[in-house]
Amino acid sequence: MDHRSLLLLGLLMTDSQHGYQIHDFIEKNLPFISNMKKATAYSLLDKLSKEGLIDVTVEFDGNRPPRKVYSINELGRKQFYQLLVKNVSSAESIFYESDIGLMFLDYLPLQEAIQSLQEKYEMLKDKYNSITHLSIHECSSGVMIAMNHKKRMLEADLLFIKETIQQLSERLQQETE
Repeated sequence: MDHRSLLLLGLLMTDSQHGYQIHDFIEKNLPFISNMKKATAYSLLDKLSKEGLIDVTVEFDGNRPPRKVYSINELGRKQFYQLLVKNVSSAESIFYESDIGLMFLDYLPLQEAIQSLQEKYEMLKDKYNSITHLSIHECSSGVMIAMNHKKRMLEADLLFIKETIQQLSERLQQETE
């Protein structure tokens, strides 16, 4: 079990849903929290069902193809709470893939390094603006807390990139004098 199982079980805590509803919610409302793909969601839902943590019923609606509806059961609720406590209380290691590029920044000409970081800064700023404009006031307090965490992480990253660009720009200026 991992954070993806916690996410799926958590989404089922409020109401029974079919797979498309779950994936659609994740894709539209949680793009900064999870990058779970549709195939992964369906695979995990099947796994959770086989483990007896969720119940699956088939729903028929007119001429539409039958849909599986997923509901969390008592065993799933217990597992959800265990996963939730473990997740909230853990201090995970965070690895940023872009740190690898930063390690080798000296191999780029300074002007190109600065330009690349400026592009990164603009992309991060766009993400930050997207989060800032989300309508999270309608969400639960937990969702608001998670989105505020993501917002603060982006603020820290933006500040770091801005300071790094400034340091490299000063170095470039010294080299050209």
